[in-house]
Amino acid sequence: MLISVHMPKTAGSSFQATLEAHFGEGLKLRYEDRPLHRSAWSRNFDATLNCLKNKGAAFVDRDVSCVHGHFLPLNYRLAKPHTQLQFVTWLRDPVQRLLSHYYYWKRSYQPGQSGTLHQQMIEEDWSLEQFAVCRELRNLYSIFLWGFPLGRFDFIGITEHFASELEDFGRRVLDAPVVQEERNRNPDGDDQEYKVDGSLLRLIETAHAKDIALYSRALMMRKLRLEED
Repeated sequence: MLISVHMPKTAGSSFQATLEAHFGEGLKLRYEDRPLHRSAWSRNFDATLNCLKNKGAAFVDRDVSCVHGHFLPLNYRLAKPHTQLQFVTWLRDPVQRLLSHYYYWKRSYQPGQSGTLHQQMIEEDWSLEQFAVCRELRNLYSIFLWGFPLGRFDFIGITEHFASELEDFGRRVLDAPVVQEERNRNPDGDDQEYKVDGSLLRLIETAHAKDIALYSRALMMRKLRLEED
């Protein structure tokens, strides 16, 4: 049983294509939680409640082999499904991830369908600086990983090395070749590094210091993983 946490703007949609090809109908998508559009109290309370409910339980149908989407992994931290439980996620340089997130929300807004925070951003015409320091969006990785240590993941892919990391994931976790397909790319070049001036960079680095620390740790974990070969 694979639990795949899709951090926004870390190539999670492309990773989903790999999971679809491997698991087929055994893949369950979970995007209804919308953690960023809920209060911290609400999302953390529900995740804690689900964690306790799932303790020792076969929490999904036996036909489901993988759960993928935007949710707090704490939901499944204590679960005991019918097979071994493994956790996977992808992380990207927090500054680049935030910039990609901002421009993605700018071009993808759908009235009546996008979340409340997304709607607020568009209606108030937030600048990049406003988006960067928004309390609800600060340290996004830390939001998703509330109550769940980074070391609990069985595999953390680094988005900047997507192709090689995907191959390594297939070998280490799936024990099978993987299919790579790009999805949800910025038509203006989301694979290129965003440029920011020094003052804005310092602002983002200060506001998202927790995520920068998590990302640095993930890079070290990747280094140690690759040294095992």
